[in-house]
Amino acid sequence: MTKRSSGQDSAAAMEALYPFLYPGTAPDLDAVLAEVRASTVAKAREITELRQAICARDAGRLAACAQQMAARFAAGGRLLVFGNGGSATDAQQLATLFLDPGPGERALPAFCLANDTAVVTALCNDVGVEVVFARQVAAFGQPSDIAIGLSTSGNSENLLRALDEAARHGMLTVGIAGYDGGKMAELDSLDYLFVAPSSSVHRIQEAQTTVYHALWELTVASLPGAGTGTGTGWRG
Repeated sequence: MTKRSSGQDSAAAMEALYPFLYPGTAPDLDAVLAEVRASTVAKAREITELRQAICARDAGRLAACAQQMAARFAAGGRLLVFGNGGSATDAQQLATLFLDPGPGERALPAFCLANDTAVVTALCNDVGVEVVFARQVAAFGQPSDIAIGLSTSGNSENLLRALDEAARHGMLTVGIAGYDGGKMAELDSLDYLFVAPSSSVHRIQEAQTTVYHALWELTVASLPGAGTGTGTGWRG
């Protein structure tokens, strides 16, 4: 018996997964489309149910958090938001929502602490990745500011340290996590924690996007003058 090479095994596995990419195969297109359709429907159902569960549990807390965020912004506060990997991208989007909400909307000061490559790499190289956000919070944070940390696991040490540092500065602290909240759920320094209770990173991040979009909309709606027409075009 001839032993198959690892390369042959990999090629066979790839062809089994994607037979339509290889000549000489005749995949059942209808079966493939039916499988894709069923998978898409199942994923859509999962995220819809997860979002509904979060809304049922946290709607009141989201509104209360947004009111406190609006009060901080009205007092001259700023938002410092941070995360790692995909959560860093979410942090960028959240900061952008406040900074550039669109024509006629209120722009609010918000900064993603993962954006400055020089600062992030200097801190990681010279001190350690665990302080990459806490050092920035210590340098920039003021009592009127807001800190939001995003994590799928809730266990990222650099987020936990940054949220603790923000609390020491008197900032409003908000965590957005997945699974069961991880170590974020154990922090005494958090004012608000919003958890997407799922074990799927994909569903967690999709639900977190909904959470922070809702938080942004509720915050803007809670600002002084919101809905009266007096704030249109204001740039804070």
